Amino acid sequence: MASLDDLDLETLDFGTVEPNEFARIVKGLSARRIAELMSGPQRRRVLDEVFGRMRTLFKPEAAGSRDALIRWRIAEGEEGGDVYETHIAGGACTVTPERTDRTPQLSLTMAAPDFLKLVSGNASGPTLFFTRKLKVKGDIRLAGGLTYFFDIPKA
Repeated sequence: MASLDDLDLETLDFGTVEPNEFARIVKGLSARRIAELMSGPQRRRVLDEVFGRMRTLFKPEAAGSRDALIRWRIAEGEEGGDVYETHIAGGACTVTPERTDRTPQLSLTMAAPDFLKLVSGNASGPTLFFTRKLKVKGDIRLAGGLTYFFDIPKA
């Protein structure tokens, strides 16, 4: 079997990859390959798929009656990147693929490879935070419990 580093990520249709398979792919890729993928033409497609699936992987019972806006900045270099917002309210998670003028309760900033590792269950939010790979602004308690609101795949 070929190494995952030999997988043609540029043509892989991430829309057809199940969450557990996605987690396995991320786990098997070198940091260099993840960085290459997330700096190439597939970046936005991968991010759109991940954020799009947040709606279906959301666990309303875990969030309870919480009403929170979370702003995610997936950095690309020092200044650039993509911004998504997730709004948890009324037992649902809605996603906006851009920054809005609303005030978030929590803002999270991290590099794309770290984001992919986090959302695929291959990295821990606290570890990323304490190693300064994840920047948190706002409600730190919300940040600490955020992973419990989603059915995060396991590799």
